[in-house]
Amino acid sequence: MNNNIFSFADTYWHQLSGTAMGTPTACAYATITYGHFENSQFCQDSTTIHCTIKRYIDDIFGIWIPSTDNNSDSWLQFKTLLNTWGNLKWKIKEPSSYTVFLDLNIHLHNSKITTSTYMNLYLYIPPLSVHPPSCLKGLIAGEMRHYWLQNDPASYKAILLKFIERLLDR
Repeated sequence: MNNNIFSFADTYWHQLSGTAMGTPTACAYATITYGHFENSQFCQDSTTIHCTIKRYIDDIFGIWIPSTDNNSDSWLQFKTLLNTWGNLKWKIKEPSSYTVFLDLNIHLHNSKITTSTYMNLYLYIPPLSVHPPSCLKGLIAGEMRHYWLQNDPASYKAILLKFIERLLDR
């Protein structure tokens, strides 16, 4: 992980720090090392941290429960602690009752969390590609399940109709 040489156009570069870019192990290596930091640092400190954190590679979703005295120092301490590992720095949004995480709209209203599909680029495998036919069937079943889990019944119907229309166009 310390001697990565890569080319760009007609030049060659030696990466001086960080995980070797583009290697099959890069995501696993980053996930494991940051996961160790999470488990040993901020997930254990219940006096400062009042949250639930879920991470997917380099995206973190958290539910922050402010202390009863509404002390903003604990939020500042948490943000500072996140950025004490490595050279990269997290972009941290302030707490709110609405956020987007990956492809999901997440709303908090009257202590109830609701979700809906945020974005769908409809980048599907074309049916005439060299992929086996089972990939197309798996795509359809997987997307339908994905939409069902993310949306209420009315939104599910609307997004499913868009999915069918765009899949047929494709």
